[in-house]
Amino acid sequence: MTTITTLTGVPGILRPFKEYLKEKSLTEGSQIVYYGCAGTCTPFVELLAYATRDLGLKHLFVPLFDEKSAHVLKSVPDVGMQAGESAAVQPAIIVLMGGLAMPGVPVTIEEAKAVVSKHGVPVAGVCFQSMFEKSGWLPEISFELLIDAMIDPVTITRKE
Repeated sequence: MTTITTLTGVPGILRPFKEYLKEKSLTEGSQIVYYGCAGTCTPFVELLAYATRDLGLKHLFVPLFDEKSAHVLKSVPDVGMQAGESAAVQPAIIVLMGGLAMPGVPVTIEEAKAVVSKHGVPVAGVCFQSMFEKSGWLPEISFELLIDAMIDPVTITRKE
């Protein structure tokens, strides 16, 4: 993989993702299917879906690799994107979230490779703190786009 640019903040995650999807020239209603950990990956998936809500695509969240538990992400006025009803998975693009590669998460790289192989569509990755690199997933998954953000430092202040 070749580093294209280095950006900052939440827009540095969302804008390149939106540009990537726009470049794909997907047909209206094409599925962007995000695989990740419930709770920790979900807010980031909601942000990614929200940033691309005007592209006419359908966004689904799959907890871990359990496609039977896939949920459509829908725009809720004055709230943002939220998980809704169940849906069948037919991705045009797969997005693997870095939480899947974290230690202690009950999935394997083999499961990730099986999902990627099963669908045969382009794969993007979104992670923090170089999680895909640290876990050894980079040589195993052919990411077309990888967004790797740093959350460092985290500063905590408190009234004494």
